[in-house]
Amino acid sequence: MTTSHSHGPNFGRRVDGCPRCTELSAGAEPVSWSRSRAQRDRDDDQLRARALREHDCRTAGCGVVCTFGDW
Repeated sequence: MTTSHSHGPNFGRRVDGCPRCTELSAGAEPVSWSRSRAQRDRDDDQLRARALREHDCRTAGCGVVCTFGDW
């Protein structure tokens, strides 16, 4: 667990006298509450790429122009 900030939201700026801001200035890791957006995007991209590789127009019944994956 980390020390709590002694102030309200300050949009990433450090506040003098705040114990958590002092920890962060000294090199403490910021708290991560969930997977990063970049990680979610990478996972989504991998799923899309797999779906495109596995798509078969004959079994899906695509028309003359396949629009699978156009999103």
